[in-house]
Amino acid sequence: MPLSRHGAGVEATVRAFWSQVHPVFMLPPLAASLFGAILSGEVALEPAAIHVLAIFAAVYTAHVKDGYVDFHVRGEDDDHPLTATGCRIGLTLSTIAFVACCLLLWVLGAQLAVALTLPTWLIAYHHAPQLDTNPLTATTGYPLGIALSILGGFATQAGTVTALPLGFAAVFLVLLSGIKVIDDAQDYDYDRSIAKRTVAVVLGPERAYDVAYGLMAFALVAVVALAITRVFPPGSVLAVLAFAAVAAVARRANPELATMLLVRGSYVFLAVLVAAVWFEPVATIGVATG
Repeated sequence: MPLSRHGAGVEATVRAFWSQVHPVFMLPPLAASLFGAILSGEVALEPAAIHVLAIFAAVYTAHVKDGYVDFHVRGEDDDHPLTATGCRIGLTLSTIAFVACCLLLWVLGAQLAVALTLPTWLIAYHHAPQLDTNPLTATTGYPLGIALSILGGFATQAGTVTALPLGFAAVFLVLLSGIKVIDDAQDYDYDRSIAKRTVAVVLGPERAYDVAYGLMAFALVAVVALAITRVFPPGSVLAVLAFAAVAAVARRANPELATMLLVRGSYVFLAVLVAAVWFEPVATIGVATG
């Protein structure tokens, strides 16, 4: 029963399963989990690590399922390292790991965190072929996973959810949805040829770009407003300036280059927000807003 399509043996099988680890797309959800934990003020390492592992398992599930559907079901991809059986085993193992992490969090008393984390697996598993054919869910699936990761990371530590993580989760949901619209525009011709209804296919590339940058602008304005009202630390405005500079350059680039710039810009955006929260403790923010 071969699991790898490119060679036999343990080494080939390990390479095939490892190929489904995509750092560019995996690191942001994992970082979002840790960001949520940092927002709580005090980080207990054990539950934080368990939640990160749960998010990793969910994203791994998404990658394996997406590859399985695109290659073995739809025939869209030219190649895939795992056989159909390998994909099914990968999905089984990642799901077992996810469930185990959720059970551990539940035992540790983080029931709210479990409730916020469970939807990440549902989004991951159903992204293909259900959610990726609708312009709304195809666009918001990954950003919603990031938002839930922030909330789950916070709830793992605090046992509740406050305005602070809710605000950050909403900002990332909107900002990353804008980036996702640009990312999908790269495949406009192909998606249109197979009747895949992304925002770019439904609205056309030009209007899709307007929607995308409108969403990103709205998210940045929201950060400024929340910083002014002291829901976010004042240093959050620096993240707005950094991302706005990247977006201004990306606006004049083609979809592929724009996506690369905006994704990396979102990393900078998150890093500056982490620094802002780190240097202005949540407790201080809470006093100011109270």
